[in-house]
Amino acid sequence: MRAPTVPASHTHLLDAATAVLATNGPDGRPQLTAVWFLRDGDRVRLSLSTDRQKVKNLRADPAVNLFILDPEVPTRYLEIRGDATFEDDPGYVFADQVGAKYGTDRRNFDTEGTRRVVVSIEPTRINAVDMLAGH
Repeated sequence: MRAPTVPASHTHLLDAATAVLATNGPDGRPQLTAVWFLRDGDRVRLSLSTDRQKVKNLRADPAVNLFILDPEVPTRYLEIRGDATFEDDPGYVFADQVGAKYGTDRRNFDTEGTRRVVVSIEPTRINAVDMLAGH
């Protein structure tokens, strides 16, 4: 089965400044976090510190939801539901790419001994919504 894709009407949202990441917390309740991200086609990738709760949540349950609100037209949004996969980023290679988008060095956010991972969201469902258009 082919992975879902983002429709052309909403691909520009994959270049947005921030998104909201939803994970399932240890108590079963959703945890929402604003995150920086990079697009990789229709896939979204994040640079996260392994000591953060969202990474612990994703390791326990890889089900994830990413929500991107259109800042220009707040009745439009993109929702990417999927599963998280992990890769180590010991040399901050990907973290440096994220930092370049946001004009910062991700090392400035980390304490000594922090490890970073690349979290990729493998989409299982994509909802591209325009409430004014009725879909």
